[in-house]
Amino acid sequence: MVSAVVSRNGGQIVLEQLREQDARRVFLVPGESFLPCIDAFNDHSDQIQPIVCRQESGAAYMAEAYGKMTGEPGICMVTRGPGATNASIGVHTAYQDSTPMILFVGQVGNDFTEREAFQEIDYRRMFGQMAKWVAQIDQTDRIPEYVARAYAIATSGRPGPVVLALPEDVLWGESDAPVVPARTRLETWPGTESLSQLATHLEQAKRPFLLVGGSGWTEEAQQQIRAFASRFDLPVGVAWRRLECYDQHDQQFVGHVGFAMHDELRQTLASSDLIIAVGTRIGEATSEGYSWISSPKPQQKLIHVYPAPEELGRVYRPDLAINASVNGFAASLSNLKPASAPVWADLRFRAREAWLNTLKPLPSPGELSLDRVSETVGRVLEGRGCITVGAGNYALYPHRYIPFRGHGSSLAPTVGSMGYGLPAAVSYKLENPDQPSICFAGDGCFQMNMQELGVALQYDVGIVVLVFNNGMWGTIRAHQERDFPGRETALRFTNPQFARLADAYEGYGRVIDRTEDFEAAFREALLFAEEKKRPAILELRYDSNGISPGMLLSDIQRKALEGRAQ
Repeated sequence: MVSAVVSRNGGQIVLEQLREQDARRVFLVPGESFLPCIDAFNDHSDQIQPIVCRQESGAAYMAEAYGKMTGEPGICMVTRGPGATNASIGVHTAYQDSTPMILFVGQVGNDFTEREAFQEIDYRRMFGQMAKWVAQIDQTDRIPEYVARAYAIATSGRPGPVVLALPEDVLWGESDAPVVPARTRLETWPGTESLSQLATHLEQAKRPFLLVGGSGWTEEAQQQIRAFASRFDLPVGVAWRRLECYDQHDQQFVGHVGFAMHDELRQTLASSDLIIAVGTRIGEATSEGYSWISSPKPQQKLIHVYPAPEELGRVYRPDLAINASVNGFAASLSNLKPASAPVWADLRFRAREAWLNTLKPLPSPGELSLDRVSETVGRVLEGRGCITVGAGNYALYPHRYIPFRGHGSSLAPTVGSMGYGLPAAVSYKLENPDQPSICFAGDGCFQMNMQELGVALQYDVGIVVLVFNNGMWGTIRAHQERDFPGRETALRFTNPQFARLADAYEGYGRVIDRTEDFEAAFREALLFAEEKKRPAILELRYDSNGISPGMLLSDIQRKALEGRAQ
């Protein structure tokens, strides 16, 4: 005999369906528009933890980071109007980064719609081009259906964000609608003919290259793709800001592909006769403005493996398109073996050596070397934990000098959005309390979401934040000197004493302005964060002329002026 389903309000139904989907954490900024959902946390605290954030962009970033780490949708709840607009940056990040995420937005009641009621927005129009699906649930008894569908859409094909609006009358309304059973995550697999053609292309190649990226990788899939690369002795690169997609300690790894990559890697890619791109769209950043690989028809043969068929052939016309998820594709490679010893072994070896040479710190101006700081972080961590960044030239330092260990070792927005690093570091530490979480942040980037240090304090999250203090918007300054040399304006700002900010959050703070002082301070900050479960801030004060690894602002200006004089 099946027991009757008890009638309950819409907020309870939302939380019950999230529980059925195995949600474990909801990042939110509370609002009166979804009070029934907030109340329902009381009845699901044994499984679902509400993480109360300080601003909606921070909450959305934390949810996006959760989606990157787990492959399951990161859940964010915000109030209508201003809450939704603040959270939109996280939705845009999830869309361009192909991250599963669901944003629930409170909405005015259906009895007030189309009157421009208090904080009313049409979310279908607002989020239409930055989400996979935007919908409004107008009936309480359809909440389970919509939430289950949101999970399916967010995780299928190319993963991405879904936005669901929750009118107040729907949340306060009651229904006996049962929850919808969660579906099993689907993987798609390549056909035998596609694998046969892949093998043929490899047999004919002289200079192949394996490029991995995208989202949704499991540790097992990464091990399988490593085994495939090893059998064929393939040189392997990771797409722009997808450093977590491959263990860089593996002998096949030869570099981070995209903006600011080293010249030898750029030449290796341009001269390759076969590119096997798995999980990556090979977007503008990875392709360096569609330079080393041209659109629509690349000069190299291209095998493109991607989970969404609409992406295959959209920007590049591949010689072989394989519609498969990264995990399904990786699992299908076990029986693929070279018929003879690969002829490109020397090419792979030289590419690996060229990458290893980039790990040697370059000279830098001033008493504090950011190159050596980043090299030290990698050496001290020894592959443990996660490095998070937002956007800015400072991110080039950890991405150049730290050998990432693969799955879960990096959280970075490929969309290039600022303010991401700190919320992502908090989200990582909540998910991995026994691993170090290190945020690299420019002084401007840090101040966009530094209020989320309150989340670290509230939930006993011990993260370490390295604040790169040069008192200006450095990346834009570099562009300004290239395009308008010697006319610097409107890019500087006055900073607070970041190290002292740590005191307000019961944390550890210290100013570092000499290279020789960094390692001891970093080790102390790590120990403090681990033992006290409080945030630690190391404020790095350095010569602002050092704008990126091996590059000076003064040299950029000089070359630009010389070019104009010719």
